[in-house]
Amino acid sequence: MRNFIMAIDGPAGSGKSTIAKILAERHNLTYLDTGAMYRMVALYFFENNVDLDNDMEVKLNLDKIKMDIEKDKFILNGKDVSKDIRTPRVSGLVSFVARIKRVREKLVELQREISNGKNVVLDGRDIGTVVFPNAALKIFLVASPEERAKRRMKEYEEKGMKEDFEAVLANIKERDMIDSTREEGPLKKAYDAVEIDTSFMTIDEVSEEISRLVKEKIGE
Repeated sequence: MRNFIMAIDGPAGSGKSTIAKILAERHNLTYLDTGAMYRMVALYFFENNVDLDNDMEVKLNLDKIKMDIEKDKFILNGKDVSKDIRTPRVSGLVSFVARIKRVREKLVELQREISNGKNVVLDGRDIGTVVFPNAALKIFLVASPEERAKRRMKEYEEKGMKEDFEAVLANIKERDMIDSTREEGPLKKAYDAVEIDTSFMTIDEVSEEISRLVKEKIGE
Protein backbone atom coordinates (compact mmCIF):
# COMPACT_ATOMS: atom_id res chain seq x y z
CA MET A 1 0.00 0.00 0.00
CA ARG A 2 1.51 3.34 -1.04
CA ASN A 3 0.05 6.84 -0.84
CA PHE A 4 -3.33 5.70 0.51
CA ILE A 5 -5.39 8.79 1.30
CA MET A 6 -8.48 8.73 3.53
CA ALA A 7 -10.50 11.94 3.81
CA ILE A 8 -12.80 12.52 6.78
CA ASP A 9 -14.96 15.62 6.48
CA GLY A 10 -17.79 17.04 8.52
CA PRO A 11 -18.90 19.96 10.71
CA ALA A 12 -17.28 21.01 13.99
CA GLY A 13 -17.73 18.49 16.78
CA SER A 14 -18.81 15.58 14.59
CA GLY A 15 -15.92 13.45 15.86
CA LYS A 16 -13.52 13.77 12.92
CA SER A 17 -10.27 14.24 14.82
CA THR A 18 -10.97 11.58 17.44
CA ILE A 19 -11.90 8.98 14.84
CA ALA A 20 -9.00 9.92 12.55
CA LYS A 21 -6.48 9.39 15.37
CA ILE A 22 -7.93 5.97 16.20
CA LEU A 23 -7.87 4.85 12.57
CA ALA A 24 -4.35 6.17 12.06
CA GLU A 25 -3.05 4.05 14.93
CA ARG A 26 -5.11 1.00 14.00
CA HIS A 27 -4.06 0.94 10.33
CA ASN A 28 -0.58 2.46 10.62
CA LEU A 29 -1.54 5.69 8.83
CA THR A 30 -0.09 9.15 9.29
CA TYR A 31 -2.66 11.47 10.85
CA LEU A 32 -2.58 15.05 9.57
CA ASP A 33 -4.73 17.36 11.69
CA THR A 34 -5.66 20.02 9.12
CA GLY A 35 -8.02 21.72 11.57
CA ALA A 36 -5.09 22.36 13.91
CA MET A 37 -3.20 23.96 11.03
CA TYR A 38 -6.01 26.48 10.51
CA ARG A 39 -6.19 27.02 14.27
CA MET A 40 -2.49 27.87 14.38
CA VAL A 41 -3.01 30.50 11.69
CA ALA A 42 -6.05 31.85 13.58
CA LEU A 43 -4.05 32.05 16.82
CA TYR A 44 -1.20 33.89 15.11
CA PHE A 45 -3.57 36.33 13.43
CA PHE A 46 -5.35 36.95 16.74
CA GLU A 47 -2.15 37.55 18.72
CA ASN A 48 -0.79 39.87 16.02
CA ASN A 49 -4.02 41.79 15.40
CA VAL A 50 -4.06 40.92 11.70
CA ASP A 51 -6.82 42.62 9.71
CA LEU A 52 -8.56 39.71 7.98
CA ASP A 53 -9.98 42.03 5.33
CA ASN A 54 -6.54 43.33 4.32
CA ASP A 55 -5.18 40.93 1.71
CA MET A 56 -1.64 42.30 1.79
CA GLU A 57 -1.53 42.18 5.59
CA VAL A 58 -2.76 38.58 5.52
CA LYS A 59 -0.10 37.64 2.96
CA LEU A 60 2.75 39.31 4.87
CA ASN A 61 1.77 37.55 8.10
CA LEU A 62 1.27 34.18 6.45
CA ASP A 63 4.88 34.39 5.28
CA LYS A 64 5.95 34.79 8.91
CA ILE A 65 4.24 31.59 10.06
CA LYS A 66 6.24 28.41 10.50
CA MET A 67 4.31 25.39 11.72
CA ASP A 68 5.15 21.83 12.57
CA ILE A 69 3.31 18.83 14.01
CA GLU A 70 5.24 16.52 16.33
CA LYS A 71 2.97 13.62 17.32
CA ASP A 72 0.35 15.34 19.54
CA LYS A 73 2.19 18.66 19.75
CA PHE A 74 1.47 21.62 17.51
CA ILE A 75 4.39 23.98 17.07
CA LEU A 76 3.91 27.56 15.90
CA ASN A 77 7.11 29.50 15.23
CA GLY A 78 9.00 27.28 17.64
CA LYS A 79 6.40 27.41 20.44
CA ASP A 80 4.14 24.58 21.59
CA VAL A 81 0.61 25.99 21.17
CA SER A 82 -1.29 22.71 21.59
CA LYS A 83 -3.52 24.14 24.35
CA ASP A 84 -3.72 27.68 23.01
CA ILE A 85 -5.30 26.62 19.71
CA ARG A 86 -8.17 24.82 21.51
CA THR A 87 -9.49 27.84 23.39
CA PRO A 88 -12.96 29.30 22.70
CA ARG A 89 -11.43 32.52 21.32
CA VAL A 90 -9.62 30.56 18.61
CA SER A 91 -12.70 28.41 17.95
CA GLY A 92 -14.68 31.58 17.38
CA LEU A 93 -12.14 32.96 14.91
CA VAL A 94 -10.98 29.93 12.94
CA SER A 95 -13.94 29.78 10.53
CA PHE A 96 -13.40 33.41 9.54
CA VAL A 97 -9.71 32.71 8.91
CA ALA A 98 -10.41 29.48 7.02
CA ARG A 99 -12.62 31.20 4.47
CA ILE A 100 -9.78 33.48 3.32
CA LYS A 101 -8.65 32.32 -0.12
CA ARG A 102 -4.98 33.05 0.43
CA VAL A 103 -4.95 31.10 3.71
CA ARG A 104 -6.67 28.08 2.17
CA GLU A 105 -4.34 28.04 -0.83
CA LYS A 106 -1.30 28.10 1.45
CA LEU A 107 -2.50 25.32 3.75
CA VAL A 108 -3.83 23.10 0.96
CA GLU A 109 -0.40 23.31 -0.63
CA LEU A 110 1.22 22.29 2.67
CA GLN A 111 -1.26 19.44 3.23
CA ARG A 112 -0.56 17.96 -0.19
CA GLU A 113 3.17 18.36 0.27
CA ILE A 114 3.19 16.65 3.67
CA SER A 115 0.96 13.80 2.42
CA ASN A 116 2.96 13.04 -0.73
CA GLY A 117 4.14 9.43 -0.81
CA LYS A 118 2.55 8.55 2.54
CA ASN A 119 -0.46 6.60 3.75
CA VAL A 120 -2.48 9.35 5.36
CA VAL A 121 -5.78 10.13 7.05
CA LEU A 122 -6.85 13.79 7.04
CA ASP A 123 -9.90 15.44 8.54
CA GLY A 124 -11.45 18.79 7.77
CA ARG A 125 -14.22 20.46 5.80
CA ASP A 126 -13.08 20.05 2.18
CA ILE A 127 -10.52 17.25 2.19
CA GLY A 128 -12.59 14.99 -0.07
CA THR A 129 -13.86 17.78 -2.32
CA VAL A 130 -10.86 20.11 -2.72
CA VAL A 131 -7.63 18.92 -1.10
CA PHE A 132 -7.79 15.28 -2.21
CA PRO A 133 -10.77 14.78 -4.57
CA ASN A 134 -9.24 11.44 -5.65
CA ALA A 135 -8.85 10.08 -2.11
CA ALA A 136 -9.20 6.30 -1.92
CA LEU A 137 -11.80 6.56 0.85
CA LYS A 138 -14.03 9.50 1.76
CA ILE A 139 -16.07 9.71 4.94
CA PHE A 140 -18.56 12.45 5.87
CA LEU A 141 -19.44 12.55 9.57
CA VAL A 142 -22.48 14.43 10.85
CA ALA A 143 -24.23 14.90 14.21
CA SER A 144 -26.89 17.21 15.60
CA PRO A 145 -25.73 20.67 16.75
CA GLU A 146 -26.87 19.87 20.31
CA GLU A 147 -24.83 16.68 20.47
CA ARG A 148 -21.78 18.44 19.06
CA ALA A 149 -22.14 21.23 21.62
CA LYS A 150 -22.23 18.62 24.41
CA ARG A 151 -18.98 17.16 23.11
CA ARG A 152 -17.34 20.59 23.02
CA MET A 153 -18.50 21.24 26.61
CA LYS A 154 -16.91 17.97 27.70
CA GLU A 155 -13.63 18.91 26.01
CA TYR A 156 -13.60 22.28 27.77
CA GLU A 157 -14.40 20.68 31.14
CA GLU A 158 -11.55 18.21 30.72
CA LYS A 159 -9.23 21.18 30.19
CA GLY A 160 -10.58 22.89 33.32
CA MET A 161 -12.44 25.53 31.31
CA LYS A 162 -15.98 26.66 32.18
CA GLU A 163 -18.20 27.66 29.27
CA ASP A 164 -21.92 28.34 28.84
CA PHE A 165 -23.73 25.60 26.89
CA GLU A 166 -25.96 28.01 24.97
CA ALA A 167 -22.93 30.06 23.93
CA VAL A 168 -21.11 26.95 22.74
CA LEU A 169 -24.21 25.79 20.83
CA ALA A 170 -24.55 29.20 19.19
CA ASN A 171 -20.89 29.07 18.16
CA ILE A 172 -21.39 25.60 16.64
CA LYS A 173 -24.37 26.81 14.59
CA GLU A 174 -22.52 29.94 13.49
CA ARG A 175 -19.52 27.88 12.37
CA ASP A 176 -21.82 25.57 10.40
CA MET A 177 -23.28 28.54 8.57
CA ILE A 178 -19.92 30.12 7.83
CA ASP A 179 -18.28 26.84 6.79
CA SER A 180 -21.09 25.77 4.48
CA THR A 181 -21.58 29.14 2.76
CA ARG A 182 -18.00 30.36 2.27
CA GLU A 183 -16.74 30.72 -1.29
CA GLU A 184 -13.44 28.90 -0.77
CA GLY A 185 -13.68 25.17 0.03
CA PRO A 186 -17.15 25.16 1.61
CA LEU A 187 -18.23 22.33 3.88
CA LYS A 188 -20.13 19.83 1.76
CA LYS A 189 -20.31 16.10 1.23
CA ALA A 190 -18.38 14.70 -1.72
CA TYR A 191 -20.64 12.80 -4.12
CA ASP A 192 -18.74 9.55 -3.43
CA ALA A 193 -18.34 9.96 0.35
CA VAL A 194 -19.89 7.57 2.88
CA GLU A 195 -22.06 9.57 5.31
CA ILE A 196 -22.26 8.46 8.94
CA ASP A 197 -24.46 10.13 11.56
CA THR A 198 -22.56 9.87 14.85
CA SER A 199 -25.26 11.48 17.03
CA PHE A 200 -26.23 8.25 18.75
CA MET A 201 -23.09 6.20 18.15
CA THR A 202 -20.16 5.55 20.44
CA ILE A 203 -16.60 6.28 19.33
CA ASP A 204 -15.94 2.54 19.12
CA GLU A 205 -18.99 1.99 16.90
CA VAL A 206 -17.98 4.74 14.49
CA SER A 207 -14.34 3.65 14.32
CA GLU A 208 -15.33 0.02 13.77
CA GLU A 209 -17.65 0.91 10.90
CA ILE A 210 -15.02 3.02 9.16
CA SER A 211 -12.29 0.51 9.91
CA ARG A 212 -14.26 -2.09 8.00
CA LEU A 213 -14.31 0.21 4.98
CA VAL A 214 -10.57 0.81 5.28
CA LYS A 215 -9.88 -2.93 5.30
CA GLU A 216 -11.95 -3.34 2.15
CA LYS A 217 -9.87 -0.67 0.42
CA ILE A 218 -6.41 -1.80 1.48
CA GLY A 219 -7.10 -5.52 1.46
CA GLU A 220 -6.37 -6.30 5.12
